[in-house]
Amino acid sequence: MPYWLSIVLVVFVIYVAISVALYYLQDYMLFKPEKLPADFQFDYENQITMEYNLETRDGAVINGLRFFPKGESKGVVIYLKGNSKSIKGWGKFAVDFTRHDYNVLMVDYRGFGKSTGRRSQKAIQRDLQEVYNKVKEMTTENRIILYGRSLGSGFAAKLASINDPKLLILDAPYYSLTKVTARYAPFMPLSLLMKYPLPTYKWLRYVRCPIHIIHGTHDKLIPYKTSIKLSQVNPKQTTLHTVIGGGHKNLNNFESYHLMLDDILNSEPKTIDLQNTSINVIHSSKPTKKAT
Repeated sequence: MPYWLSIVLVVFVIYVAISVALYYLQDYMLFKPEKLPADFQFDYENQITMEYNLETRDGAVINGLRFFPKGESKGVVIYLKGNSKSIKGWGKFAVDFTRHDYNVLMVDYRGFGKSTGRRSQKAIQRDLQEVYNKVKEMTTENRIILYGRSLGSGFAAKLASINDPKLLILDAPYYSLTKVTARYAPFMPLSLLMKYPLPTYKWLRYVRCPIHIIHGTHDKLIPYKTSIKLSQVNPKQTTLHTVIGGGHKNLNNFESYHLMLDDILNSEPKTIDLQNTSINVIHSSKPTKKAT
């Protein structure tokens, strides 16, 4: 066998081995769950909570927490968290919505916290639709807000595309999870290997409610330009909110983030009579002729 052919075969075998490893190990690379014992007691200072367990049709249990506002409820925020820890830690962010008099429902994905069941993209999407249906039994859809943070942004976009919530808020979203992982493995056939492609951009096309995207300019994990691109998918429904200097995990440390959230949650959509604006005025690039 020629030497060059031996080299090609070795490279090919290594490439196939890496591809197989990526396929079977991606759950461990994408998800960083914190598991909690069944008798764990959630406790948050100055927060009123109630724990729920939803049994799915395949026998899994999805554990969730409901946070109650102190005033009269304006609706429910379904908060879909990122890929790490459990709602034990994420619960501290509920105050950003309860202070605006919204109930907040946080759930742990399969294998996170107290939630059980075999994880897959379809299974998680099915679980979250069941959660959404349960919320619809408590209130009307025009009082439901979907908030997706990082990993949860794709699941939130999917839910919004097949339901009719009041708002969709995406915090540090990705164009697709395949695109994110391609930054770290550019030569791998990820479109074939990814078990969790989560194509946020495809689902946003079908969202009918207002879409608000919040992203930091210094996000090293999911670049800010991702949200610029996403905002162009369904531009008539989308508003892009920029947190200058914000990273991937610290937007809540910026006052501008909370001001944006306040505007999103408390401002009603406005209609503008475009006939009374300069929308049809076109700037001319030609120099004006001088009078003779």
